[in-house]
Amino acid sequence: MSVLTACSAGPSTRPVIAVKGEENQPVDQSALAGPQPVPPLGEYRTDSLGWSPCNEQMKDRLGTDVPQGDQKYECARMTVVLDPPGRPGRGTLGVALMRVGTGKSALVVVNDPGGEPGTMKAARLAATLPKELLSTYTIIGMDRRGTGRSDGMACVPAGTRAQLVEYDPAETEQSNLVVAAGEASQECVLDLEGRLTAFDSWRAAADLERLRDYIGTERLNAIGIGEGSRVLTTYAQRFPTRIGRMVMDGAPDPTLDQVGVLESRAIAAEATLDAFARDCKTRGCALANPREDVRALLNQLRTNRIRGEYVDLTPGSALNAIVAGLAERSRWPALADAIVKARAGDGSGLFTLLDPMVNDLDENPPRFDSGLVIGCNDTATRIPPDRVKALTADWASKHQMFGALFARQLLHCNPFPPPKAEKVDQLKSAPPIVLLSTANDVATPASGTEHAAQRLPGSALIGWQGSGHGALGLSSCATTAVREYLIDAKVPSNGTVCPP
Repeated sequence: MSVLTACSAGPSTRPVIAVKGEENQPVDQSALAGPQPVPPLGEYRTDSLGWSPCNEQMKDRLGTDVPQGDQKYECARMTVVLDPPGRPGRGTLGVALMRVGTGKSALVVVNDPGGEPGTMKAARLAATLPKELLSTYTIIGMDRRGTGRSDGMACVPAGTRAQLVEYDPAETEQSNLVVAAGEASQECVLDLEGRLTAFDSWRAAADLERLRDYIGTERLNAIGIGEGSRVLTTYAQRFPTRIGRMVMDGAPDPTLDQVGVLESRAIAAEATLDAFARDCKTRGCALANPREDVRALLNQLRTNRIRGEYVDLTPGSALNAIVAGLAERSRWPALADAIVKARAGDGSGLFTLLDPMVNDLDENPPRFDSGLVIGCNDTATRIPPDRVKALTADWASKHQMFGALFARQLLHCNPFPPPKAEKVDQLKSAPPIVLLSTANDVATPASGTEHAAQRLPGSALIGWQGSGHGALGLSSCATTAVREYLIDAKVPSNGTVCPP
């Protein structure tokens, strides 16, 4: 990974540009010139929302993998403005919240739209973070609009969802995939009607501002994980005077279009598979040669798919399951076992990885749908099928295991209406924001997080040399640095490297 040094912009001769906030009140950018200190911690209003105990509900949603400990969860719903582009300022939406911890300050958690809903991610994070954080802060998880219990989407028909996940990227003919993507878009347009384009990071940032207002804090303290960091970046640009102590654990690359993003993910997936293979060898796992074993499994599934309840195990769904397993470092031993079982005709381990993506599980809607709709609303890239076919051939030769899988994903957004670009000014100045990159991260590759850090003035980048999606709670070095920043206002040195 490259070690970055802090860089600051020279004096500007441009006129002062007003940034409009939530209520269209201009923010004078000249007032934000120069380096800013870490904001002080303020207390939040604990009774501003109708919080009520929800331990049983959270345990049901978390399923078999409930965090250990005596955490007490409370849940609430917040009403936000739907604000679809065609009807600005109109409509309402319910956003689900969960809080845990006893601290007087609030720390909000926002996750990837295709990952665990934010309430659940916050519950798991709370169980792994240093205890002082939960006595300094109350952690508030938010199911971002369109995910989990915040009007979670299930607009893609089950059969169509299965087709998109099962499609073998090595197929030369992609017309079935083009048709399935069209069906997914058509059904989501019909199901969500005028609300479809209101599910994006721009409006999720406005939801965070509404939450900050509800809990009565001057500034928003928050952790963004993966694509959740895009919401925090958007928030920082839209509401620069409201930035509190912010941590971005893996951030999407602001310099690339969707073609560049997906190829960078293919490259990261190849590197992570190699790291997984090294780990396998060290542990003496049951896979003789993980890369060859996966290739053999894919060939096997081309002639004998394994039937499942929601999707079948095919080369495409197996690769999707493996990518999901590689993203969770703690599940690598289970992933190795799952591949061994699948070679023997038992798909149960890989189905466990696929289930949250494709199934309404433990009162959580399938993550595929929200990942698809929000992902397509967050990018204007639309690539014609002929070019996707050419890219697939190119990436399959350069990134042999995962190149074709990520290239074909470019077809998923094609039928969706491209978003209207929202104008936002580049941040000139901000309080220090801490970014964490992970060397082998299949969801938000380290290079993208580095580029995101370069665009955030005064940011401090910590590079963890480990693997998986996210460093917080996994790297003790990164977690300690985040604790010192969030509690003691100690900003880590930009370019700090944490060992694997």
